[in-house]
Amino acid sequence: MTEAEVNPKAYPLADATLSKTILDLVQQAANYKQLRKGANEATKTLNRGIAEFIVMAADAEPLEIILHLPLLCEDKNVPYVFVRSKQALGRACGVSRPVVATSVTIKEGSQLKPQIQSVQMAIERLLV
Repeated sequence: MTEAEVNPKAYPLADATLSKTILDLVQQAANYKQLRKGANEATKTLNRGIAEFIVMAADAEPLEIILHLPLLCEDKNVPYVFVRSKQALGRACGVSRPVVATSVTIKEGSQLKPQIQSVQMAIERLLV
C-alpha cells in the first residue's frame, strides 16, 4: 500500500520498522494475556483505565468504525498508533481474522514493561 492509499485520518501512522516493533510486541502481549482484540474491547480497556497503548488498522473499512478511539485516547492520555494492515494486526494477535483495533493492557509485574515503555516513547515521538 502506498502513502496515497492510506486514509489521511489514520494519524499517526507507524513506518515499516516501528510497525514491525509494534506487531512483535502485540504478539508477545497476546502470549502474556495482555491483549484485548477488537474495537469494542479496546474501548472498554480505555474506559476502565487499563490500556497501555492502542493499535489500530489504517485499512479498516470504513475507518470511522474506530475513529472514536483516538478521541478517547486523548482524553485518557493513552498513546495510540495506526498500522497499515488489519490482516497483519490480526496475525500478530494470534487470530485468523483481520483485527481493526487492539489494546495492550496494564499488568502488575509484567515482563513486557520495558518493551511497552519503549514503544510508548516511540509512539509519542510520532505525535510531536
